[in-house]
Amino acid sequence: MFEYLTLITGRAHPALAREIAEFLGLRLGAVSNRDFPDGEISVQLDHNIRGRDVFLVQPTGPPVNNNLMELLIMIDACKRASAERITAVIPYFGYARQDRKDAGRVPITAKLVANLISEAGADRVLTMDLHAAQIQGFFDIPVDHLYAAPALDQYLEQKNLRPDDIVVLSPDEGSIKRSLRHVQQLGGTLAIVDKRRSSATETTQANLIGGPIEGKTCLLFDDMISTAGSIVGAVNVAKAYGAADVYVGTTHAVLCGPAPDRLRDADIKEVIVTNSLPLGERQRMENMKIVSVAPMLGEAIRRIHRNESVSGLFD
Repeated sequence: MFEYLTLITGRAHPALAREIAEFLGLRLGAVSNRDFPDGEISVQLDHNIRGRDVFLVQPTGPPVNNNLMELLIMIDACKRASAERITAVIPYFGYARQDRKDAGRVPITAKLVANLISEAGADRVLTMDLHAAQIQGFFDIPVDHLYAAPALDQYLEQKNLRPDDIVVLSPDEGSIKRSLRHVQQLGGTLAIVDKRRSSATETTQANLIGGPIEGKTCLLFDDMISTAGSIVGAVNVAKAYGAADVYVGTTHAVLCGPAPDRLRDADIKEVIVTNSLPLGERQRMENMKIVSVAPMLGEAIRRIHRNESVSGLFD
């Protein structure tokens, strides 16, 4: 079935690549990646990929620059080894928050990264929950954009929460569409936290739009949790307005800086994340549940390889 498919991985998240390979019933291709003493990255493919349909798994999370550079070098290695087609599987797309000019004399780095991936030799990109959906248009190659919402919702459905007791709380105005998709699947009502950004790293949460949420189970979803300031602020608003339990769900658990401590200290029933990024011991917590997106990515890879429609996985 996969006679001409080769799945390889960089060093960013080999555990996820192994899960995808297991789902597809494949063995990961052999690659030797190492660092020279001066920090340069060396890549060598240890088997023949001439004429193969290559899928390269490499999220560009922390350390972002190292993982991005390794991705570009591996794409170039595959191109020079005469791969028939190269698909960059980037579950988490770094630099996605720099998607527009929001001040004078600043770059649009997400567009620059898209250009780099295309110029390195990728033929298409498979990614998940881009911070800004318009980043798809930054590429001059096909982009398959998946959403982790079905996996998160499926986990929450197992808790048998009553729709009448659910309030899906959008942590800001920009997450309303995402929150509405969860309402359609899980039931309940929608409420919104009025978030005001005071700087690139600081936000304040003040008012609640919608509700009531007193005595309800609040579900908060965001595409990523970075420093956890916004999401914990929204949790505090929910609790201040009388929410009984608060569940937090996110696709990308970046969890940098003070994020783990902030989440542990907050009154959160459960933190639900996917494995789009690897998690270190410091980032893990007792009330964390990790939901795998390997089956979704594996099914997308299968469909792309067979030239079948991937659109059914977008929702």
